[in-house]
This record gives sequence, structure tokens and C-alpha cells, in this order.
Amino acid sequence: MDNRCVLKKPERISFQREIDRLFKHGDGFISYPLRVVFLVQKPVSGATVSVLISVSKKKIKHAVDRNRMKRLIREAYRLNKAALIQDCKEKETGLLIAFLFIGKELYPWKDMEETMRKVLNTVREKLL
Repeated sequence: MDNRCVLKKPERISFQREIDRLFKHGDGFISYPLRVVFLVQKPVSGATVSVLISVSKKKIKHAVDRNRMKRLIREAYRLNKAALIQDCKEKETGLLIAFLFIGKELYPWKDMEETMRKVLNTVREKLL
């Protein structure tokens, strides 16, 4: 199994102070249906890039559908994160990223993966 295509626990933002710092000092943009907030900083958890994924209860009412969207976002990130992590390692920096789903209905896998590629390319460009 390729180790780069795994989303392990240290790669997820879990400390409240990291979340607070990300939303207070982070830079953001919208690539519908995702709002992305990121902060260039060494994460406390030890991973090069740490992510947070959120789907609002106001937007998606049923828990089953919210969990499905979180799985799709997580999977799209997991499959496309290698280039971003490589860039961060080359620059010897860390990155905190929050993916916030702002759509009003479920999004198909194909569109979610395409959106995630655009989002990660935008973040990589802003790192330069």
C-alpha cells in the first residue's frame, strides 16, 4: 500500500487551538461547493499538512448525507494530496487547511474530485 495515499490521525486537525488559529489568521477562498481556509504554519500535531473537513447541519439536514459528503471530500483530498505535501516538504513549512462544504445538496464524486484538484492547485500557487 502506498503510504502517501493514507489519511492518518496526525493529518487531521484535532487541537482546538489549531482550529482557532486557522480561522483567526488563515487566508481563504471559495471554489464552489467548498470554502477553503488555510494557514502556512507548522502544525502542532507533527504532520506536514493537516486538514479539517466540515459539512454544515444547516445546509445538509440528514446526518447520513452529511457523512457521505465528508467521506467524498476526505477521499478526494486523500487521492490528490501528494503534490501539496511534496511542495510543503521542499519549502520546509507546514500547512493547516479547512474544507467547509457550502453547497445546498449532495455533490457527485466526479465533480467533488475535480473541485478538490482545483482547490489544491490554488493552495499550491498561493504557497509560491
